[in-house]
Amino acid sequence: MKADIMWLGSTDSTNEEAKRIISDIDNLSVLSALEQTAGRGQRGNSWHSAAGENLLFSIVLKYRKEGMRPNCLPPVRACDQFVISETAALAVTDFLSGYGISAKIKWPNDIYIGDKKICGILVEHSILGEWLSNSIIGIGLNINQRNFDVNLPNPTSMALCTSGSYDIRKCLDEFMTIFTAYLERYLNITGGYLKLRKMYLSQLWRKDIEAVFIDYTTLPTGHLEGPMNIRPQNDPDSGIPPHINPQDQPGNVFPGIIRGLSSTGNLLVEDLSTGLTREFGFKEIGYIL
Repeated sequence: MKADIMWLGSTDSTNEEAKRIISDIDNLSVLSALEQTAGRGQRGNSWHSAAGENLLFSIVLKYRKEGMRPNCLPPVRACDQFVISETAALAVTDFLSGYGISAKIKWPNDIYIGDKKICGILVEHSILGEWLSNSIIGIGLNINQRNFDVNLPNPTSMALCTSGSYDIRKCLDEFMTIFTAYLERYLNITGGYLKLRKMYLSQLWRKDIEAVFIDYTTLPTGHLEGPMNIRPQNDPDSGIPPHINPQDQPGNVFPGIIRGLSSTGNLLVEDLSTGLTREFGFKEIGYIL
């Protein structure tokens, strides 16, 4: 299984470019751009990156269908789609570990070094009936950038973590070798999904650590990521640190502990204010760093 990497000078978004040409490209086609003019992250956020300094790329996955697509991946049910996010996130942490960088996965698929973000992943699926038809995995991985927009809350890069400088084309080749190995190793075997889940949980950021979360299920729209605007409050019995004012947050703030994932990849959080374990889907929960 080998990736076909295509380098672009500048594009609006590698995910959008992949959508435009998806019928003309094969499984494991990779579109990588030196610059994105309208890069997107999760929840519709924009993705900012200095031209030529980082990896900005999208991977196209196509799944086998009866009587066609012999060179594609095994079928994946729509209800199991989170396995694709797990595969991409684990491949990034493996890649970084090769450079001595210890990373964790901030659910669902951001990559963090401590409390700083080094990578964002946006996965978009096309679904046909009960099955995935195509997936586009957009990845923005900070490689050589040292100076970031002051409005970005908590960025970091490989260069900042190691004081080194890297060949981004070589980095992409190395990453794709790791990623395709994950696909071959775990999507083709019985029990592969369970093994991926176990590895993902072992890398899950803030798992089994008391933290403060924001419940967005009461809001019609919206999600915030990164540090919040905070000011002191004075309720020592709330379980919420005194420097965080729940009234400042666009949702219900609560103390909790990440305990794991549901079968479909939703986040399971023990709510310390009620003692109940709650399940949150994408866009339904935020973190206070």
